Amino acid sequence: MSMISLQSFAVGQWIDPAGDIKTLKSAVTGKDIARIGSSALDFAAMAGHARRTGGPALRDMTFHERAHRLKALAQYLNERRDALYELSYETGATKADSQIDIDGGIATLFVFSSKGRREMPDGHVFIDGATEQLSRSGGFLGQHVCTPMQGAAVHINAFNFPVWGMLEKLAPTLLAGMPAIIKPASATAWLAEACFRMIVESGILPEGAVQFIAGHTGDLLDHLACQDIVSFTGSATTATMLRSHPGLVENSVRFVAEQDSLNASILGPDADPGTPEFESFIREVVREMTAKAGQKCTAIRRIIVAEPHLGAVRDAIVAKLEKTTTGDPRAETTRMGALASIAQRNDVLEKASIIATEAERVFGDPDTFLPTGSGLSGGAFLPPMLFQCTDPDSAEKVHAVEAFGPVSTMMPYRDLDHAIELANRGQGSLVASIFTHDPEVARRAVMGAGAYHGRLYFANRDTGKEATGHGSPLPHMVHGGPGRAGGGEELGGVRGVLHYMQRTAIQGSPDILTGITGVWTGNSTEIKKDVHPFRLKFGDLEIGHTLWTESRTVTLDDIEHFAGFTGDNFYAHMDEEAASANPFFPGRVAHGYLILSFAAGLFVDPEPGPVLANYGLDSLRFSKPVIPGDALKVRLTAKQKAVRNDEYGEVRWDVSVVNQDDEEVATYDLLTMNAR
Repeated sequence: MSMISLQSFAVGQWIDPAGDIKTLKSAVTGKDIARIGSSALDFAAMAGHARRTGGPALRDMTFHERAHRLKALAQYLNERRDALYELSYETGATKADSQIDIDGGIATLFVFSSKGRREMPDGHVFIDGATEQLSRSGGFLGQHVCTPMQGAAVHINAFNFPVWGMLEKLAPTLLAGMPAIIKPASATAWLAEACFRMIVESGILPEGAVQFIAGHTGDLLDHLACQDIVSFTGSATTATMLRSHPGLVENSVRFVAEQDSLNASILGPDADPGTPEFESFIREVVREMTAKAGQKCTAIRRIIVAEPHLGAVRDAIVAKLEKTTTGDPRAETTRMGALASIAQRNDVLEKASIIATEAERVFGDPDTFLPTGSGLSGGAFLPPMLFQCTDPDSAEKVHAVEAFGPVSTMMPYRDLDHAIELANRGQGSLVASIFTHDPEVARRAVMGAGAYHGRLYFANRDTGKEATGHGSPLPHMVHGGPGRAGGGEELGGVRGVLHYMQRTAIQGSPDILTGITGVWTGNSTEIKKDVHPFRLKFGDLEIGHTLWTESRTVTLDDIEHFAGFTGDNFYAHMDEEAASANPFFPGRVAHGYLILSFAAGLFVDPEPGPVLANYGLDSLRFSKPVIPGDALKVRLTAKQKAVRNDEYGEVRWDVSVVNQDDEEVATYDLLTMNAR
C-alpha cells in the first residue's frame, strides 16, 4: 500500500496536510502508510460554515426527508465496502473485525433511517410525551417538543472503530437536523477518511452538513457556544481534559462521553460446567478477548466466576485460546489480528504489568510470542493474555486499570450478591453480562447492578444464536454508562437523536399547539367540509378535517345478538343481577367491541376510494358504560399524516364516541393507509 496524504474537508473544500505533519504506520507491518496534519485549517470558519450553511439546509428538511438521505447514504456505502475492507487490514483488523466496523456502521445508518420514518413525524418538530391540560376547560394546554440545536456537533472518535464510530454518531446527528464536524483518531484515520470521502462524493448530504478534520482539533473548542455539542469517545484522561475546557464550561456546551470501562461478565450460580450457559460463557469470553484484538470499549475485562468453577473456567478458556491463531489479518486462518499501533501495544503491556501486581498471568506470554505470517516483525501484535486474581476483594487495580487489548482477568465469587458487588467495583461500565437460566438471578442482578451499568446482557440456552453478544452495541439500545464509563448515552434509537435537539415546553391554546406540532389537539378548531374525509387523497386531506356522524341507538337485542354472534357472553353483558353488583356498571352494558363496530359503521364511507386499509387502533379507552337505550355518534378528525412511500401515506384519526348527552364513552386513534 503506497503512502496516502490524508486530506481534511472544511468549508466545502479538500485541504492537504500541512504544518506539524505526522506519519502513520501500518499496524501489521510497521511501514509508513499515511501523512496527516491539520494546521492549515481555519477552525472558526468550519464552525461558522456548519452553523450558517449546513444547519439551515438540514433543518429545512423534515425528519422523514433526512431519514431517506440516511438510507440512500447507507446504500451508497454498502456498494463500496470492498475498498474499505482492504484499507481496514492495515489497522490490524481481520475480515471479521472489519465487518463489525464497516458493516456495523452501515447497518446503523439503515436502522436510524427506519426509526426516523417509523417513529418520528414527517415534520420539523418532535413531540415528547402527551399533551398536558393546564386549565379546566381545555382551552390552555402544554406540550413538550424537541427541535434541532442550531450549532455544530463536534464528533471526536476513537481509533478502534474508524467507520462504525463515525457513522454511529453521524446517523442520529443528521436525523436530528444538526451538522457535524468529524475528528477521527489519527492512528487509523486513513480508513475513516476513505469512508468520509465516499460520503462527500455521494452528493447525498447538503453543503455544510459534514466536515472532516485529519489531524488535531486546533482551537476548534474555543469557537463553540451554547448551541454546539461535543460527542467524545476515548480515554477518561482525554475526556476530563476536554470536558473541563473553559469555553465548554462557560457556555454550557453539551458534552457526551463514552470512555474507559471495566466491563464484567458473570457466570451465574446456576450455570454449572456442562450446562449450555457454561459453554456459551466460555465462547463469549474468548470472543471478546480476541475480536478486534480486544480493542473494544465493550470487551470483557473481568470474568466473575463461582469459586468452585474457577479451575474449570480457566481450563476451558485456555483450551480455546491455545487454538486462536494470531497474525496476518488477511490470512483466512487468522482469528486475531494486530493492535492498532505500536503505541497502543506498549500501552497494553504497561497496563497488563500493573494488573500482574494483583493477578497471575495464566495464559499469553508477550516475551515469547510470535505472530503467524511473514513480514510482521514491525507489527503491533500481542497474544491474548488471561490473568487470575484469587483475592478480588483486596485487589484494587484489577477493578480500576483497563488494558485496552486482548487482556482479561478471572476472579471468584462466593454468592450472587458478592458477584454483583465485584461487578460494581468497576465504578460504572458500558455493559455487564450475566449467563443464567434463572429469572430470579436475572432480577436480582438488575436490582443490584443496574445502576452501575449502561447495559445488562443476559444470555442462556433460550437466546441461542439470535443473541448478538456481550460486546455488540445495537443502534436500537442505548450505548453508554455511568461513572468511569463517562456518564453519557449514544444510540438508543430516537433517544440518541434527542441528544442533538432541545426539549422545550410550549404553552398555549389548542390551535396554537396544533399549528406548532402539525398534530390535531383536542379542542382545536374542527374543519368541516361537505366532502367525507375518506373521499380525499392523502395530499388533499387537511389536519383537523372533521366528520360528525348521525347517531345510532344501542338496544338490548343488539347486545344479545353480538354476544351470540361472537361468543362473548361475559356476565356484564348478559346477566343483569351480576352486572348490577359490579361497581363499574349500572346493569347490563354493551360490549366495548360492539361500540367500536357501531362507530365504524357510523363513520366509514363504503365506496372504494383513497382509504386503502385500516391497519390498527392506538390508545383505545372506554370511559363510560353504554347501556341499552343510549344513542351513539362519532367525531372523526384527521389528526396526523406521514408519508410512507410514493404510493400511500399513513393517516392517524382522532376518534371520539359520545352518547346522547355528549358524554365521551370511547376514544382511540384509528390508523389508515391512504393513497397519495
